[in-house]
Amino acid sequence: MKEKFRQATFLLSATDLRHFPADEGGEVAFVGRSNAGKSSAINALTGRRGLARTSKTPGRTQQINFFTLGGPLRLVDLPGYGYAKVPPSTKARWEKLIDAYLRRRESLRGLVIVVDARRALSMFDRQILEWCLAAAIPAHVLLTKADKLSRNGARDVLREVRQELRALSGPEAVPVTLSAQLFSSTRKDGVEELAALMAAWLKLRNL
Repeated sequence: MKEKFRQATFLLSATDLRHFPADEGGEVAFVGRSNAGKSSAINALTGRRGLARTSKTPGRTQQINFFTLGGPLRLVDLPGYGYAKVPPSTKARWEKLIDAYLRRRESLRGLVIVVDARRALSMFDRQILEWCLAAAIPAHVLLTKADKLSRNGARDVLREVRQELRALSGPEAVPVTLSAQLFSSTRKDGVEELAALMAAWLKLRNL
């Protein structure tokens, strides 16, 4: 299931919609608070240690980075938000860029919302989840750094997040799924589960 993602290569970086690749085929985008482990998750998924740039300094990803899986299929690394030590004007520009991508990108097939398992969902995480429900785009909360918690502690976090997702979805059936899982880029825990979900979103066969 992971082999297709191991073919990922860097395509381009963009700070403006005009520089995005052609809006065709399918994309899965990764978004999350700065320092939640977004780039490390992409690297673990693809088996490419340096594919997405990681840093101990929050906010290192300052552009939208596109990675091709071959053909019209792509992974997308969106700028981190929240605790980046950058001027408010820069944060506002990043959020505007993320908003433009989410609202206008017709090839978006699903969104992976990366959350540090030791922290609760942020206000912006919830806003993105609500947008996904309104836009009928499936979303998956990736609870990273699960290895930093005890087994019982990690299970408790997962249960609480899933309960919150059910509450967001409401009592009536909705035409989009909100899901969550535990993940550790250090131990590679959860890579197969993430790859299987993304393959379904992108309608990949025979991985």
